[in-house]
Amino acid sequence: MPQLGPPIPPWQRAPRAPRSRPALSLELIVSTALRLLDEGGMDALSMRKVADALGTGAASLYAYVANKEELLEHVLDRVIGEFEVPDPEPERWAEQVKDGVRAMRRILASHRDVARFAMARIPTRGNALHSIERFLAILRTSGLPDQAVAYAADILPLYATANAYEDALWAERFGSMQPEDYEPFIAQLRDYFKGLPADRFPNITALADVLTRNEGDERFEFGLDLLVRGLQSLATPPPAGARPPGP
Repeated sequence: MPQLGPPIPPWQRAPRAPRSRPALSLELIVSTALRLLDEGGMDALSMRKVADALGTGAASLYAYVANKEELLEHVLDRVIGEFEVPDPEPERWAEQVKDGVRAMRRILASHRDVARFAMARIPTRGNALHSIERFLAILRTSGLPDQAVAYAADILPLYATANAYEDALWAERFGSMQPEDYEPFIAQLRDYFKGLPADRFPNITALADVLTRNEGDERFEFGLDLLVRGLQSLATPPPAGARPPGP
C-alpha cells in the first residue's frame, strides 16, 4: 500500500495542477496573431510574441507557417473571411458594389493595422478567392467590358483599404479623440488658409471653408460615387432576362 506524503504545512501553498495548453493548430495561431494585432498593432506582432501568448516556443509555430510574412497572409485571409458578398442582383449592381466597398472599409478599420499590411498584397488564399469570385459576379452583371471588371475589382478594394489605412493613421495620431476634439486644429488650419496672400493663393483663400470642413463620411461617399458612376458610364446593360454569370 503506497504511503501518503506528509500534510502540507499551513504556511505553504499547495502545488497547483499543471495548466493544460490548447493543442496548437493553424487556426489557433492565426486567431492569436489577429488578437495581438488588434490589441497592439504591428509592433505587438512577431512569431515569438505569438508563441509566448500560446505558451510555447517560436520554433513550434514553424510547423504551421514558414515565417511572419506567411502568418500575415493567413491573418489577412481571416479578416477577408468576415466579408459577406451577396448573390448578384443585376438591377442593383451599382448599389451592391457600393455596399461591398463600405463593408471592406468598415471591416479593415475594425482590425488595427490590417489595412496597413494589406497594401501592395494580392490575397490568394481561400477566403480571398471566394470573396473576389462573388464580387466579380456582381460586377459582371453590369454589362461592363471584362477589362473594366478586372480593373474595378482591383481599384475598388484599394480605395476601401487606403481609406481604412488613413483612418488608422488619424486614430494613431489623435488617439480616442472624437472629430470635434480636434476641431481646434482644423480651425487653425482654416484660419491659416484664409490668411494667405489672396493675390498669390486666390483659390485656397476662396475655398478655405470647404477645404477644411469636418465632413465625416461625406468625402468617402463622394469618392465612392465618383468611382461607381465612372463604371456605370462604361456599362452596357445586359439583355432583359439574362442570367448572372457563374455556375
